[in-house]
Amino acid sequence: MDRKWSLKELYQSFNDQSFLDDIKAVKTILEDMKKYPLMDKTEENLKDYLIKENELNDLVEKLSAYIELTISANTTCQEALKYSASLETLLATFADTQAKIQKWLGAFDLTNVKDAYIQEHLFILKEIQQNNQYLLDEQSESVLAQMKTNGSSAWLKYKDQLISSLKVTIDGTAYPLTEVLNMAYSKDQETRKKAYLAEVNAYYDVEQGIASALNAIKGEALTVTQLRGYSSVLQRTLIDSRMSQKTLDVLLLTMQKALGMFEKYFQLKAKRLGYDNGLPWYELYAPVVESQTSYPYEVGCEFVVKQFSTFSQHLGDYAKKAMENSWIDVDPRAGKVGGAFCHNLHCLKESRFLLNYGNEFGDVITMAHELGHGFHGECLNSQTALNADYPMPIAETASTFCETIVKKAALKNASPTEKLMILENELCDCAQVIVDIYSRFLFESRFFKKREEGPLSVEEIKQLMLEAQKEAYGKGLDPQYLHPYMWTWKPHYYEADYAFYNFPYAFGLLLAKGLYGLYQKEGAAFSKTYENFLSLTGKMSIEEVGQSVGIDLTSADFWQNSIDMIQEDIDLFEQLLNEVG
Repeated sequence: MDRKWSLKELYQSFNDQSFLDDIKAVKTILEDMKKYPLMDKTEENLKDYLIKENELNDLVEKLSAYIELTISANTTCQEALKYSASLETLLATFADTQAKIQKWLGAFDLTNVKDAYIQEHLFILKEIQQNNQYLLDEQSESVLAQMKTNGSSAWLKYKDQLISSLKVTIDGTAYPLTEVLNMAYSKDQETRKKAYLAEVNAYYDVEQGIASALNAIKGEALTVTQLRGYSSVLQRTLIDSRMSQKTLDVLLLTMQKALGMFEKYFQLKAKRLGYDNGLPWYELYAPVVESQTSYPYEVGCEFVVKQFSTFSQHLGDYAKKAMENSWIDVDPRAGKVGGAFCHNLHCLKESRFLLNYGNEFGDVITMAHELGHGFHGECLNSQTALNADYPMPIAETASTFCETIVKKAALKNASPTEKLMILENELCDCAQVIVDIYSRFLFESRFFKKREEGPLSVEEIKQLMLEAQKEAYGKGLDPQYLHPYMWTWKPHYYEADYAFYNFPYAFGLLLAKGLYGLYQKEGAAFSKTYENFLSLTGKMSIEEVGQSVGIDLTSADFWQNSIDMIQEDIDLFEQLLNEVG
């Protein structure tokens, strides 16, 4: 089983003639699309445009995926960095034409459309018409797009290079940051503490550069928000997320009410590990029992496939296909980005997965999470590129649902000690997604507010992060051991066009739990309902997707029911702590 992903299905290399031909093809299509704003507003012309737009999207996805996946595995690859900038510049030159096309689309009467292909795209077309109010004139759109290549996009690449090349020294040995982050899961308390202290110390050498990147990217987001006429960056995010303010408000209120429940969990864990003043940051992922089970990659793969198959054969077969066809880049190494992600390749009807696998149960869960993203893409393969583009909040639902399948299945036949280990992993993840995500939402909201007055210093940024952590974690954490640098390596803060990529994780977790509750009621038949649900996510609002399975996302009761499921796990966790000596 190959432990590095294969990209040859995209292109053999940057010198591959098909890669060079596809760049030329993009240029040709972009030039050809200039005709549409000059054409009559007929169904025939509209259908022709939609076909061409889907073709362009698939082609650009293929090119950009090869470039960005290459950079993710090796952030110093100069060829990839060069093509990343050149493709971005090429697409930026299309911004003025794109603006003209959107205005052309805005003038169509969509009330009595007869063509089936257009009917399939009515949601996206109506969305474009509604969002035209935030569109600038063609010249301004062109300037913004071209400036972005030397603005936020360049700052993002700079930040990635700083983080991926960062070395953390522990006892005289230099480690890549990705390896040190994995040490947070070590069974040895001294290793966890040393890794935390060394990690925090290592950021000092790069903090100014990363702070400059954060200030620049958030500053750009504020400027563009103001120019386009949004009331706030958050409003823009909600519109892009196809999500109502009411749904977000209910979600955030539910999360806030749950903080005390998680504070109890942290205190229980702290007491178990021998701490009286709350849990130190470096013990957030510490095991509460000594698990005798190791999960090497091959074992983890077998486990995931087996548990996925308890839900549906389709899901199990999908995971096996990803593992056997070199879709996964497994191990941490210097130059590779940290964390984990899935990149769905609609153009190939495949996906690629980046892991930094460390042989712990948590790594198995991360793999299940990313494969869940991939399965979401699998369920959208029958859709066109335009109808397969789903918004941020729904993006974390399939991944978290797959996590839940694996954890619940693993609990069934586990010994009390193994149950405690699995349950601790589940609650640790839930705490991250509810409590830490809440702290990130607070941090980003307050950062934007202060950034309106001007760039923030490193000390101001660190202080904002610490204040957000104290508010979210309460007395659950030891205030002497928090993490002032959590804004440095988390990639979600550094996308100018995707602010507030935090609450979608909480949305995904709690929606996934609600879906799992439906699965428990309906049994095996729910797998078809679930796949249909995922297939709709690119062509409906968030609330409409929920309604497709009978869920009201504006209801506090729905979100609270999901929180109650976590409360039950905390109660069981406390019981098991007393049973397992």
